[in-house]
Amino acid sequence: MISLYLFVIFSLLFLIFFLFLFFRHQRGLRQRAHLMREAIRNHDWTFNLSTRGLTSGERAMQDALNDLGQVIRQQVSQSEVESWERLMRVLTHEIMNSTAPIASISQSLLRRVDVQGTALEAGIRSIHSTASRLTTFVDSYRKLSQLQQPVPQNIRLATFIGEIQNLFPNLTWDISGFDEQTIYADPALLQQVVVNLVKNAVEAGSTKIKVETSPVHVFPTALFFSNNGAPIPAEVRDTIFVPFFTTKNNGTGIGLSLSRQILARQGGMLELMEQPRTGYTTSFCLSLPNGLK
Repeated sequence: MISLYLFVIFSLLFLIFFLFLFFRHQRGLRQRAHLMREAIRNHDWTFNLSTRGLTSGERAMQDALNDLGQVIRQQVSQSEVESWERLMRVLTHEIMNSTAPIASISQSLLRRVDVQGTALEAGIRSIHSTASRLTTFVDSYRKLSQLQQPVPQNIRLATFIGEIQNLFPNLTWDISGFDEQTIYADPALLQQVVVNLVKNAVEAGSTKIKVETSPVHVFPTALFFSNNGAPIPAEVRDTIFVPFFTTKNNGTGIGLSLSRQILARQGGMLELMEQPRTGYTTSFCLSLPNGLK
């Protein structure tokens, strides 16, 4: 009889303990759902919740949701690039249609004898110069809608980064994780992106560049470029990829926008990392869809 009582007591204790663990686990799942709902509501697709403490089925579901966030993030980035590309085509077409006649007419007026040497000449010359500069300025932005189609091929990372190093011999380079790794991308276009990132770093006063690689969620691999130059101000972090936006006195605001478009055309992404690598002020991530070959 005593053994029966002990069995019942231990069974009840086990049931209570099991229910405690069950409800605590359910509370954890509800908290996960709340965090992901808030992330989606705030358009933050960077969530990557841990799978620790989950069952195999729940772990698979969480992994799928983490990957889904990255897929949505990629699609949003792709849509933004396509929207800016369409806007650039419309703007450049309309502006060029307006400035070309102004430049042409003002040039013709400057050749007239009754204009040369008069008070009108200086004004007309200013109009012609302004129209010509605007035409040149707008023409440079046609790059955003006239990119060449990518021609991907195998690229040995060590050789590729070595060529970039040769272009910037005054920088200190910290390169790790490449070995014999090879990626599949358009080498000319990828070089254009990387050179632009390094040039921006140099202009920000950087003396060191760190390059490393690792997989990132749905992307088989990603290249991380970090520098120790002046950090990007918090108030402009969300606008650095917007065409025409620049914080430089002589900048055009085309570099990062063009770089993001180049990667988007290859199914990749270019992002500014929320937290830079340790010892550096700024880190960019170049995600590549085809990964290592």
